[in-house]
Amino acid sequence: MPQNEYIEESIKRHGRRLDHAERKRKREARQVHKDAAFAQKVHGLKAKLYNKKRHSEKIQMKKTIKMHDEKNAKQKTDDAVPEGAVPAYLLDREGQQRAKVLSNMLKQKRKEKAGKWNVPLPKVRGIAEDEMFKVVKTGKSKSKSWKRLVTKPTFVGDGFTRKPPKYERFIRPMALRYKKANVTHPELKATFQLPIIGVKKNPQSPMYTQLGVLTKGTIIEVNVAELGLVTTGGKVLWGKYAQITNNPENDGCINALLLV
Repeated sequence: MPQNEYIEESIKRHGRRLDHAERKRKREARQVHKDAAFAQKVHGLKAKLYNKKRHSEKIQMKKTIKMHDEKNAKQKTDDAVPEGAVPAYLLDREGQQRAKVLSNMLKQKRKEKAGKWNVPLPKVRGIAEDEMFKVVKTGKSKSKSWKRLVTKPTFVGDGFTRKPPKYERFIRPMALRYKKANVTHPELKATFQLPIIGVKKNPQSPMYTQLGVLTKGTIIEVNVAELGLVTTGGKVLWGKYAQITNNPENDGCINALLLV
């Protein structure tokens, strides 16, 4: 066990207090009231950040509840044969029975992901934070070092506005921002320059996905409207995923392969 982990060591040796579970339950029950009091008291930028965090938590909670909701679903019964004569207006109807179904969207999502992420580059080289970010010294005597300069190419949306310099933690240079990618269609064997819609997943880290960092192996969403691709139902496809296959920081452009 590493040094300084005295609490963990003590728990392993002597166990916890006898009323630990009860105290923990009460602490968690009190936390709700503490959060409410804090939400009423906080103001300014902290309030904005806190409300944004609470909003996302509530959405996630609603999604989880909805995922495990039971709903009535109608199912056809093959063996339901009506006895006696049936009126003409009921001839095309089939026997149905109501069933309680646990609408678990997670299973469906897992199935979709299993097929979706068969990507050309399943493994990529890990990038250390020292390579990704450069420390920017700030303050009157350059003593503060909480800002970071992103040294890799990034994507930011059209409506992007920088934060005031005082609050901007991650600086994404204008010269390293990309809006278009050279996307190759594997079946058509043709390459098109398409606008990037967004960064779906960066395999390095969720933080890089949030920052829109474009490295080798990143899944991006591109606008394929000009290709005229349609679904089996006849709808025109607008956005499609592609995986970056080159190192954009070395080549000065983004080459990607469309995931079909």
